[in-house]
Amino acid sequence: MEWYEAEVSELTARLAARPVANPAVFYGSSSLRMWTTMPEDLGDAHVVNAAFGGSTLEACAHFFERIVPPLEPASLVVYAGDNDLGDGRSPDDVLASFRELAADVDFYCRPIPFGFMSIKPSPARASIMDRIRRTNDLIQREVERQPNGFFIPLFDAMLRDGEPRRDLFLDDGLHLNPAGYALWTELLEPYRTRIFGSSGRPQRR
Repeated sequence: MEWYEAEVSELTARLAARPVANPAVFYGSSSLRMWTTMPEDLGDAHVVNAAFGGSTLEACAHFFERIVPPLEPASLVVYAGDNDLGDGRSPDDVLASFRELAADVDFYCRPIPFGFMSIKPSPARASIMDRIRRTNDLIQREVERQPNGFFIPLFDAMLRDGEPRRDLFLDDGLHLNPAGYALWTELLEPYRTRIFGSSGRPQRR
């Protein structure tokens, strides 16, 4: 985990320098970190982007205590897992990392709404689509066992004729372009109440 240390240290210092009261926290990998227009797209300045580049779900669990609890989140949405699979880990391995993360959420932050955005299909990882589907299925079942958990499906909406939609991605075939984030904004809309509360603002504990 030393590979992440410099970015995690910078992230925690930056978040501490500009605190937001009871934010809706988005936590995970660079697919979230690179969403620089998140507050504007989601229409709420109380959104905090606490993602860090290249993160695996395993790393999200490892660094959770340092990054998320100090923010005192009112809700948490996680996107991670495709880097784990890209590194060769199995769906069962990724599920184990999710369970570790869910236990941390329960211990440090309960009770808050806890959402997981399904692992996306991407042109760069088209060869592992079956493993992505399997991992999403495993995590969805696990999320739905959580009293405050909810699963946000992205996978099918990012396909065309059974293949990842290249129009949603940058040239690397892995990270999203503005059209991709516009789609994610639409897909998050049905979950606004769970993320931001009935008033449209993050729910307070």
